[in-house]
Amino acid sequence: MQGPSEAVVKAWAGLVRAQRAATSGIEADLKQAGFPPLSWYDALYALRRARGGRLTPRELEGEMLLEQYNLSRLLDRMEADGLVRRIPYPGDKRRQLVQITAPGRAMQKKMWPVYAAAIERHVGARITDEDGATLTQVLGKLLPPAGP
Repeated sequence: MQGPSEAVVKAWAGLVRAQRAATSGIEADLKQAGFPPLSWYDALYALRRARGGRLTPRELEGEMLLEQYNLSRLLDRMEADGLVRRIPYPGDKRRQLVQITAPGRAMQKKMWPVYAAAIERHVGARITDEDGATLTQVLGKLLPPAGP
């Protein structure tokens, strides 16, 4: 079996480095502004968009942009801060739903201007809109096909 071409290996390395650099810069901007980590915004945003502001932990993990290796611990911290709450799943006592709270909605709303400015600083200021459209198209080729 033949391995990837040098161009593909360079593209892979560039993709990983660019993602790490952009995420680190955005995380630093949020921290400097006194906000919790980007993963908190990611979870709050997914919950805010969900019907009724609720998702199962598995659904939440699937909706998040960032990889969550320990979603349970993340939710524990967010719940302790009053941003989310766990509620019983209707008809199944073994399952639960995660629901965004009013303070969680307010936090997500307060974080957005800092997050948006960070996206602009670490990504938007470095590429044109045309580059962004091209990058979106190329990266789309790497994503799994959408389900039914």
